[in-house]
Amino acid sequence: MSAVAVMIPLAAAGVAMVVAGPVMAVKGFQGRADIQSELRGQGITFPGHGLSGAARAQQGRPVLTGPQARLFAEMIGQNVLAATGGRTYAEVSAELMAAGGADEKLTKLRQTAFTGQMLRASLLNAYQAWQVTTLVIGLGALLVVVGAALLAASVLLAATG
Repeated sequence: MSAVAVMIPLAAAGVAMVVAGPVMAVKGFQGRADIQSELRGQGITFPGHGLSGAARAQQGRPVLTGPQARLFAEMIGQNVLAATGGRTYAEVSAELMAAGGADEKLTKLRQTAFTGQMLRASLLNAYQAWQVTTLVIGLGALLVVVGAALLAASVLLAATG
């Protein structure tokens, strides 16, 4: 196989990667901006006091990033468990059904658990989307590096061919 037969597909792959990499990175950053815009629109802010652990550093700050959304979701999860006595929505719902569905206290508790879990799930979706954008940005950068290496290899083949 001649050097030209190897060089042309190598250069084509390199060019495609060098072009695709920045497109992926831009799409990743656009995705992050969309996530931040959606979170900003929700107006979620960490409480100004009383937080412990990793949440303490976020006191009074708005939730604008995936990691912040995950941290806030963890807080919601803890609050739901505290409100339900450590029971999940499914457990409270099963108790309500076992009681014939007519227990007002369990009905309210089930609604609290449901609302909390839905908020938590929404925030965890924002976190997961943030993680995907991180992957897309990283893969975009990797494509540029690998594409540049392929282009350099094709140039070397052309020079020695």
